[in-house]
Amino acid sequence: MRSPAVAGRFYPHKREALLREVDQYLEPESGDGAVFESAIGCVVPHAGYMYSGHVAGAVYRLLPPRTRYVVLGPNHWARGAPLAVMSQGIWITPLGQVELDGELAGHIREKCPMLAEDAQAHAGEHSLEVQVPFLQRLSGVLTFVPIAIAIADYALLEQLGWAVAEAILRSTNPILIVASSDMNHYEPDNVTREKDEKAIEKILQLDPVGLLEVIRDEDISMCGYAPTIAMLAAAKKLGARGARLIRHATSADTGGDTDSVVGYAGIIVF
Repeated sequence: MRSPAVAGRFYPHKREALLREVDQYLEPESGDGAVFESAIGCVVPHAGYMYSGHVAGAVYRLLPPRTRYVVLGPNHWARGAPLAVMSQGIWITPLGQVELDGELAGHIREKCPMLAEDAQAHAGEHSLEVQVPFLQRLSGVLTFVPIAIAIADYALLEQLGWAVAEAILRSTNPILIVASSDMNHYEPDNVTREKDEKAIEKILQLDPVGLLEVIRDEDISMCGYAPTIAMLAAAKKLGARGARLIRHATSADTGGDTDSVVGYAGIIVF
């Protein structure tokens, strides 16, 4: 069993408080469009809910509930294997327990041998954990595969994405891919928004190669670019036709400080 690592810091540690906060972010707004029934994947942020929960919620409330998910996130601490999965066990949040999807994880590993079984890589990592309460409220009963990524090699990321796609094609139930990422970090608000727009443009074009290039050429500190590349590679193999930016914000929108901000983007790929 994996106990919460950031409950009480990134989100409330008490069940009722967490329910209220997540449900607040999932509450429909007047400008919302229709649910993306054909959604294949998404990009959502993973900062503390007070900063980025409104961006994540704007995405999740437009997604159809699924019973199976693949959640890709960066390994911020580079602990354990560079491509790390947990296939067996339970993840605990204040909202209850979620079972890991061993069958789906096994199918992904068949096509991506570099993907290693490694609970240590997940033990203190927040990027995947903060998505789970949203999925619990969206879907109720679900299973998922958590994959923590600490590599930047495009060929390996593409291989992972293709492996995820092939595993999804074997499933009789629809599966959604969640890529967990914040955008540019710790630069002035105007600089971050400009850099974010360049990265977002490549995601909307379904261009994983272009995303990696612009990240490097423009020095964009998007911490989850690798999970996003893998998600885009999978989505393209699954026949993705487009993507839509649902919401873009920075920490200045809630924190007020414009001198050093973090960007957050919510995107749905369909």
